[in-house]
Amino acid sequence: MLTKKQHELLLFVHGHLQKHGVSPSYDEMKAALGLKSKSGIHRLITGLEERGFIRRLAHRARAIDVLRLPDDMAPAPTNVRHLSIATAGTPKPFTNPFDPRPANNDSESVALPLFGRIAAGTPIEALRDHNTFVDVPTTLLGSGDHYALEVEGDSMVEAGILDGDTVVVERSDSADNGAVVVALIDEEEVTLKRLRRKGGAIALEPANKRYETRIFPPERVRIQGKLVGLIRQY
Repeated sequence: MLTKKQHELLLFVHGHLQKHGVSPSYDEMKAALGLKSKSGIHRLITGLEERGFIRRLAHRARAIDVLRLPDDMAPAPTNVRHLSIATAGTPKPFTNPFDPRPANNDSESVALPLFGRIAAGTPIEALRDHNTFVDVPTTLLGSGDHYALEVEGDSMVEAGILDGDTVVVERSDSADNGAVVVALIDEEEVTLKRLRRKGGAIALEPANKRYETRIFPPERVRIQGKLVGLIRQY
C-alpha cells in the first residue's frame, strides 16, 4: 500500500510517460504534487523504487521506468518487466497488541500476532488481521511484548533477511546502534532497517547496495521495535 503522495507521483509519472515518452523532470513532479522542494520528490522516488513500482536508469537524465501500478489500477504496459523489489514498510504503531498465547499442541512455541507484510525498505500500511497468528519457538523470545511481520522485498538481503521471511520483533522504543529495527518516520511511514546514529541524526540503513541510506533528524523517527528472530520456510 502506497502513501497518498507516492500514489499521486506514480500516476503522474506513468501518465507523463504515456503522453510524452519521457519521464517528467523533478521540477514538473514538484509542481504537479504541490511540493516546495525537490528533496520531497527525491524521497518519494526512492520509496517507489524500493517498493518495486519504478526503476531509475543510471547515467541517463529523466530516465524512470514504471514497472507496475497499484493493484487498483490497470497493469503497466506489457513490454515493461515486472520486478518485486518493494522493500520497507510495516505497521502503524499499535497500543494493544495481542498477548502471546500457547500454540496448538506445542508447549515450546507460542502464537504471536502476525501484523501483515513489511517491505524491508519502504512504508506500507500494516494489514492488521487480528485473527492471524504464527507459531514461534519460545527460544526466540525474551521478556516483553512481541509480534511477527512477513518480509516483502530485498533491501535487507545482505543481513540475511529475504523476501517471504517472517521476522519476530520485540516491541521497544529504543535500540542499540547497529540493531535492525522497525522505525516509524514522520508518524506515517514504517520501515525495517538497520539503525545508525550519526552525530545528532538518525540513519536508517538498508542491507543492499542498490538502495540508499536515509538520514533524518531524531524528532522524525520513532523506534517501534527491534528484530529478535527470523523464521524461514523451505
